[in-house]
Amino acid sequence: MCSNTHTDTQRAPTSTKMSGNQVILILISMVCMGAFRGSITAIATVPELGSARVLFQTNYGDIEFGFYHSVAPKTVEHIFKLVRLGCYNTNHFFRVDKGFVAQVADVAGGRTAPMNEVQKLEAEKTIVGEFSDVKHVRGILSMGRYSDPDSAQSSFSILLGDAPHLDGQYAIFGKVTKGDETLRKLEEVPTRKEGIFVMPTERITIFSTYYYDTETESCEDDRLVLKRRLLASAIEIEKQRMKCFP
Repeated sequence: MCSNTHTDTQRAPTSTKMSGNQVILILISMVCMGAFRGSITAIATVPELGSARVLFQTNYGDIEFGFYHSVAPKTVEHIFKLVRLGCYNTNHFFRVDKGFVAQVADVAGGRTAPMNEVQKLEAEKTIVGEFSDVKHVRGILSMGRYSDPDSAQSSFSILLGDAPHLDGQYAIFGKVTKGDETLRKLEEVPTRKEGIFVMPTERITIFSTYYYDTETESCEDDRLVLKRRLLASAIEIEKQRMKCFP
């Protein structure tokens, strides 16, 4: 195409030259096509959330999130099973780095309540690294791991800002659907630096968790009752722990 253009320019009569308006129209068309292609690419990298929702009740408020089952099916299945087993109850956020991440501790060492054998079995599983082209932006849920790409267990981060340097390195499995105001409260908690981690100076407890399906459940009153019961249960567990496991 370039060589043909050069040849045509050398012998083209003046009548074939484009007017200023024609050039402008072509430039506008090229820009629009570029923007359109870019928007298609952006849409293609944003997966659809499934209908399942999980809610963490913390001492700073509730955080709800949904799952990208099409992107990380094994990770989603594992995390959802941990929630169903109650493994995240009495756990906590061990890391809060403002503008970066709020990270949930591994349940094996982060809970205050002891785990039963079924919970331990699921918590000890490692998940294959399901890396994707989904971007690490605020609200995204991303699995924690060690240097081994297949070493993720139960710790995960909620992104508090955009972190493109994490893209493709950690398994993204969902995003926050409600509770951004709670995340903002977490970002205001006093912190201390410990090695590479920025950690809260007070415990950010996950009192209890529950899950529901947006396609089959819409009874908000029942969910509120369940939340109150779970919270009361978590408080009772903590009282017993303080009494029996000083």
